[in-house]
Amino acid sequence: MSKSSRRFWLMKSEPNCFSIDDLAAMPDRREHWDGVRNYQARNLLRDEIKVGDGVLFYHSNIPSPAIVGVAKVVREGYPDFTALDPTSDHFDPKATQETPIWYMVDIEYVATFEHPLDREALRRHPLLAEMGVLKKGNRLSVQPVTFEQWQTVLEVAGLPHLVEV
Repeated sequence: MSKSSRRFWLMKSEPNCFSIDDLAAMPDRREHWDGVRNYQARNLLRDEIKVGDGVLFYHSNIPSPAIVGVAKVVREGYPDFTALDPTSDHFDPKATQETPIWYMVDIEYVATFEHPLDREALRRHPLLAEMGVLKKGNRLSVQPVTFEQWQTVLEVAGLPHLVEV
């Protein structure tokens, strides 16, 4: 994948549901990113996110939400099988195998930040202050990040060598 075609994303998860440590503990350090039930985010998972894209892992719905680490996409969008499982929290009775409504991707753990970058740290940095995650009313669980934001987050986190991961 050429550098020009590679894209970058921020993916939110509540750490009590699935954390960066959970990802790091998975077999092969890989897991599917399931349960997204927003059409705009679904479209990104289905149509835009590609193998090799970078992911900023964000812990949400905690006292100090923060970017806590890095992952990469290892499988492009495919139907989210949790939508078909009546025992799943993410079940959708309108979804079928023939007409899957929801999609997911697989990601692989890369690194955990020694010091999470909370919203205040992001706001203080001139290149990060415009990130979508900071915009009022933006609750999207999957959102694009610019290369400059990706690079800056990794530099601030002390991991500039991961820019090309």
